[in-house]
Amino acid sequence: MPQFLREFLHGLIAILMKTVVRLTPSDVRHTSFVGDNSAGQLCRHILRTGASKVLVVTDKPLRELGVVDRAVADLVAGGADVAYYDGVLPDPTFDQVAEGARQARAHDADAILAIGGGSSMDAAKIIAASATSDESPVDWVGFGKVKHDILKLYAIPTTSGTGSEATMGAVISDPVSHEKSIISGGVLLPLAVALDPELLAGLPPHITAATGMDALTHAIEAYIGTWERGTRKEDSRVAVRLIFDNLAQACKDGSDMEARYGMAMGAYYAGIAINQVNVGNVHAIAHQLGGKYGIPHGLANALVLPHVLEFCREEAEKELAELAVLVGAGEAGEGDAVLSQKFIKVVRDLRTEVGISDTSEKIKREDFGAITQLALAEGMGYFSPRLLDKASVQAILSNIAG
Repeated sequence: MPQFLREFLHGLIAILMKTVVRLTPSDVRHTSFVGDNSAGQLCRHILRTGASKVLVVTDKPLRELGVVDRAVADLVAGGADVAYYDGVLPDPTFDQVAEGARQARAHDADAILAIGGGSSMDAAKIIAASATSDESPVDWVGFGKVKHDILKLYAIPTTSGTGSEATMGAVISDPVSHEKSIISGGVLLPLAVALDPELLAGLPPHITAATGMDALTHAIEAYIGTWERGTRKEDSRVAVRLIFDNLAQACKDGSDMEARYGMAMGAYYAGIAINQVNVGNVHAIAHQLGGKYGIPHGLANALVLPHVLEFCREEAEKELAELAVLVGAGEAGEGDAVLSQKFIKVVRDLRTEVGISDTSEKIKREDFGAITQLALAEGMGYFSPRLLDKASVQAILSNIAG
């Protein structure tokens, strides 16, 4: 399809999406517990709501490390009947969701508590929806298609990256093709979450770095996007500043609770921002890298982010310049053209400082065509400042292939 027709269609899709969102009920409630022992506060809150049979959705490494036991200690002490589904893997699949839903029904669960990174939280959202429906989650791909009541849903993130604890979306993969699908709707927003820095202390530096760059990507994409909605700019600015102030230190010293707290809040604010306006072109490409090669999502975003910012620098020049001033990369009087370049540079510098490479040997040239087509299709649903085109996506892939 010619680029001018793609741009016309993109405009129509944007109008449709905005209309759907305006017509969608927004009476969702969301509570956050923050700081030391906030996991305990959340557990006691769950008990106060009357939940008595809770399925914890997590992964095996977190259980083996004892993180899950620490997180649910107050839930167990309060007499809740707690069962565990720890079969979630990176890039969770519809098969994993089906097994989690089966276990939720077997336990007769009245609540789901997600503990872990974005994979566990995304899986938990669709498990909570699947446990109360005979429909296939495949039929919910898109926005607002989960129309029934789901199990009560709560979340305790153990990474500072995806912001899934603050969003109404989930990314689930096909177990065969590995293609990623996005399911989104107000009912999938967790009712309450805990941002507990003590549960982040043991996070290895490389995971801290990758998830931190994921959160930064969310904040930047929400800020430079074209959908003027809600408090996305204010939330994004808070997130960008927190991440620049704390990510490098959190990687250097994982026991620094101030840095861990700053990153937890940064990821959370970034999640709030994308919950209002969605993500953008970085994700359109990064999702395909994760699906095709199993590259962790944060690393994929980190690889792509500076190149996409270069791609749309002129269209987002003002916003990128504002972010440069925000993080101290330049002075307001230097001009937007100069400042926007400076911001892209400090993004690259931060990526290098936290030990993330600018290329990946997993990315193969023979896959460029398929990856590009999927990225172009996904990008049509985002409010990015510039619509992706085939040549630009392939140029970005060439730059990041090892």
